[in-house]
Amino acid sequence: MSPTASKIIVVIGATGAQGLAVIEALLKPAPDGSPSPYAVRAFTRDPQSKRGQELAARGVEVVKGTTYDLDSVLEAFKGAYGAYVNTDSFTLGEEKEIFTGMRLYEIAKQVKTLKHYVWSSLDNVTKKSDYNPIYYAEHYAGKSRVTDWMKAQESVVSDGNMSWSVLTTGPYMDMLKMVGTSRNETDFFGPIKVRPDGTHVFVSPVAKGHIPMIALSDVGFFARYIFDHREEASAQELEVASDLVGWDYLVETFTKVTGKKAVYVPLSLEEYFGLLNQDDVNKQVASGAPPGSTTFKENFMRWWRLYRDDILTRDFDWIRRIHPDLHTLESWMREEGYTGEVRADLLKEYEDGQRRRPNVERIAQL
Repeated sequence: MSPTASKIIVVIGATGAQGLAVIEALLKPAPDGSPSPYAVRAFTRDPQSKRGQELAARGVEVVKGTTYDLDSVLEAFKGAYGAYVNTDSFTLGEEKEIFTGMRLYEIAKQVKTLKHYVWSSLDNVTKKSDYNPIYYAEHYAGKSRVTDWMKAQESVVSDGNMSWSVLTTGPYMDMLKMVGTSRNETDFFGPIKVRPDGTHVFVSPVAKGHIPMIALSDVGFFARYIFDHREEASAQELEVASDLVGWDYLVETFTKVTGKKAVYVPLSLEEYFGLLNQDDVNKQVASGAPPGSTTFKENFMRWWRLYRDDILTRDFDWIRRIHPDLHTLESWMREEGYTGEVRADLLKEYEDGQRRRPNVERIAQL
């Protein structure tokens, strides 16, 4: 695939789970079967990584750079039509991510030739919780502050100007394939164990609350939709999800699809985090944050409260008007052939060997 033959989209965060889904969608043929109008320039700190080499093998242009090196971002943006930017909150930390998000946008404007810029965001938990600190998940707050700043910038759809959109997502449905925790999510989404009688055990501190989960393939759809519909998406924040998932519904759907026995074991927040090595959960959540910053446990206790208390919702009627083939939990499970088996290569940090250690003794008691 020649980058000069198509509109080049720079994908920052290209080798992460979201970036790969976005790339997949951008390269798909159009609905009428004609070739995609887009080529991808994958921006990654290590083009020789397994995922980087796999992208290159598909004909994707893979370039080296990091958001710490803004000159490398400038070079990547040159000659591109668009950019899809998903920064790593757990490397940068909240303060650095806010600054970086603003500078990346400014560099895109500096290039002059880039036409459409998409910021990958998360919900504004500060405003949606009426500024209640018990819900202050820093990785959501950092991205959403950049969104707020972008909304003050002009968005002009023309050949000589740059327009922008924001795609606000959330926890991936695909994390149901995982168990244990990575450095940047509490992802006991899938069954944490299978009892001797074959019962799959799902645990959560969500109580009777819900998570608006999104299938990675749907993330890709909406990213492609934005670039395909530049004028309609200009200056808009699209808050998307695939299905509203509570854990009773999760277990019921799992049994319906797989025929396997399953049970939901509700846990308090303290019980839930007791399933993890305590040294690990008391380390700071972001490697790039100053010493003494918020810990993993502090951040994700706030995160779980958001969903336990149904602070974050979605307008599914609007979402389905845009995407009539939007996944439900059941359709995703069936398409994926989901059986409750786990994998360790979905999130990039799993592949890199970065994860929170489980408390095996405590899990065995469930």
